[in-house]
Amino acid sequence: MLIDDVKEQVIQAMRARDTERRDLLKVVLGELQTAAARLSEALPDAEAQRLIRKMVKSNQEMAELSPKPEVVEKMKAEIVVLETLLPQTLSVEQIVQALEPVADAVKAAGNDGQAMGAAMKYLKSSGASVDGKAVGQAVKQIRG
Repeated sequence: MLIDDVKEQVIQAMRARDTERRDLLKVVLGELQTAAARLSEALPDAEAQRLIRKMVKSNQEMAELSPKPEVVEKMKAEIVVLETLLPQTLSVEQIVQALEPVADAVKAAGNDGQAMGAAMKYLKSSGASVDGKAVGQAVKQIRG
């Protein structure tokens, strides 16, 4: 489970005396444990990943809005650590390849929204981990 992986990484960061990584991972662990307590059961990995993605998005927004270079660098460093906790998402090129079986349906869709829906339905059913923006770019490439 993802929460157990985070606990293990906290221990590794403590042993390596990497205080910044340790502190960030403790925050992540706290968020995950709080969410698990609200559910009164073990936190499913999908929910844990959703929470971590939310933290990544928050850091990205903070980095974009901050005028201070040191804050931007800190946020980017935290994003790198947070992304190591998430499953690898497919690149735009990989998504285009993954969508080959349904490329005709994507091209035949009435508009980009319908094409995106067909693409996401296929990708989700295949269990692929994808970013919505990357899927949008892949759909535009396919639709040419």
